[in-house]
Amino acid sequence: MFIYNVTVNVEESVHEEWLRWMKEIHIPEVMGTGCFVENRVCKLVAVADEGKTYSVQYTYKTEQDLEHYQKNFAPALQASHNQKFRDKFVAFRTLLEIVH
Repeated sequence: MFIYNVTVNVEESVHEEWLRWMKEIHIPEVMGTGCFVENRVCKLVAVADEGKTYSVQYTYKTEQDLEHYQKNFAPALQASHNQKFRDKFVAFRTLLEIVH
């Protein structure tokens, strides 16, 4: 099993709207692709950055699942996020393998 992790720092002025939109719209759309088996949202604590920082984690079974998501769904979903919160966030993505 693997985790597709998206770490997002969101400006304080929109972070509540962003979190609500993620939970109600974006994450259900991502999960609706069928590429992931579970998800979670974690808030980073004790971070000196401006704004609020979150780790949005999607668990997947095979590399093919992630490749399918990235090829067929990620561009449109990321564009929707970028359009809604343009210039209000910074994000980076990492891939993790679950070892325990």
